[in-house]
Amino acid sequence: MAHLTTMGSGCVFPLVAFLLLCGSALTLGGNILVLPGEYSHWLNMKVIVDELLSRNHSVTLLTHSATPFIKYPQKENFRYLSCGRTSSTFWMNDTISGTLSLFWNTMFDFENYLETVCEGMLLNKDLIASLKESNFEAVLYDPMMPCSDLLAETLSLPSVMSLRLSPAYVMERWCGQMPAPPSYVPAVASQGHLSDQMNFIERVENMVLHMIFLFLTGKPTVLCDALGKADIWLIRTYWDFEYPRPLLPNFKFVGGLHCKPAKPLPKEMEEFVQSSGDDGIVVFSLGSMVNNLPKERANTIASALGQIPQKVLWRYSGEKPDTLSPNTKLYDWIPQNDLLGHPKTKAFITHGGTNGIYEAIYHGVPMVCMPLFIDQPDNVYHMKTKGAAVILNIDKIETKDLKETLTEVINNPLYKESVMRLSRIHHDRPMKPLDEAVYWIEFVMRNKGAKHLRVEAHNLTWYQYHCLDVIAFLLVIVALVIFIFVKTCKWLFRKCCRRSSAKSKKE
Repeated sequence: MAHLTTMGSGCVFPLVAFLLLCGSALTLGGNILVLPGEYSHWLNMKVIVDELLSRNHSVTLLTHSATPFIKYPQKENFRYLSCGRTSSTFWMNDTISGTLSLFWNTMFDFENYLETVCEGMLLNKDLIASLKESNFEAVLYDPMMPCSDLLAETLSLPSVMSLRLSPAYVMERWCGQMPAPPSYVPAVASQGHLSDQMNFIERVENMVLHMIFLFLTGKPTVLCDALGKADIWLIRTYWDFEYPRPLLPNFKFVGGLHCKPAKPLPKEMEEFVQSSGDDGIVVFSLGSMVNNLPKERANTIASALGQIPQKVLWRYSGEKPDTLSPNTKLYDWIPQNDLLGHPKTKAFITHGGTNGIYEAIYHGVPMVCMPLFIDQPDNVYHMKTKGAAVILNIDKIETKDLKETLTEVINNPLYKESVMRLSRIHHDRPMKPLDEAVYWIEFVMRNKGAKHLRVEAHNLTWYQYHCLDVIAFLLVIVALVIFIFVKTCKWLFRKCCRRSSAKSKKE
């Protein structure tokens, strides 16, 4: 201090200001609890976690010991918590024996996973007490993580939800109160054959689907008590993908937040890619959940791939197909983003997961889509209607079909032009999607929530929301006015008739 007092005031104040700024930078970081989903959902969440840590936030990642996919290395300001006592993994079936059977097997296993995780999370009093003592400022969760919304409510913390979509937009529509007019917002449950341009029959189908899913999910108030309290909804799509529809102020579209410029390929892979010459390469992956195919399906696909001039990099860990050709190389894992960003990539064969589609949009690669289940039929139909993809049925595909489709997508410039138009839309936005996602998480922490962005519809009953009580009141008023008018007319008519009758008798 004595040394400081000998310095001129012109030196002291800048130094003090510098120290204050340094101190504030060290204390600005927030304390966030993260409840991630599995598989591709985690890949999106991991990118956000990395960015939060890079901005000096403290992150606690809470998963269940039954998690089949989530792994994260220990870092500074990071804490990993695992609830539950079982190490069993659930809902992991990586062999397709038909898309329908895969769907139901996944749903059955997922139900077991739901029960196990909810019990391990909400019934663990020690865990709840520890989380309350951690003084978190916000919860970031994926609704795929069972009971994550209930945990956020139990901890009385503001929350940010990361979501792709829900069947028939049940969560967005009923829990988030986002308008989804069935006249031009297609239900996800349509399994990929409805767009925003529907004829009368299609609008009837769309309305029925919305009603069916509302019935299956029960009363919206029961489903949405906790989900509807999310302060911000981070939707993992954007207008390069979505059809135009109404928005609410707490819905933020951050599609493609995981996308990034391509990095150099491993040496051996780069050599194989370069050996393709002017014909280029095709990238093939069915995502993180499916790594195997029935032998007959694998042979059919491998035979088709062997008949195109391009080299093919296929993420596949099953038994080597008998019909595999020298132009096709199998890999247990591929750097998908880096391959799609490679200048020699001509097409992408995909199951239609949101992450893969966005990487293709980001790098401008046309697609051949073979959807399996959940949101994938809806995803790929969006790409088809926008001219960037062709859809094939993986259960019925023949060698000739796949060969001709790949040839069409690679050689017809319309597909490349369409996906490049989507790519330009994706890149032409005021803020990068990852920056926007992190901004709104920090916004919730700074303001202890974002209730001012939630519409009043959350506090209305269904009949108040649709103004049915107002309509009923106005109809009663109209009916009363008509009734009084009719009664008055009758009374006047009778009175006039009596006077006319009396006058006639006098005459």
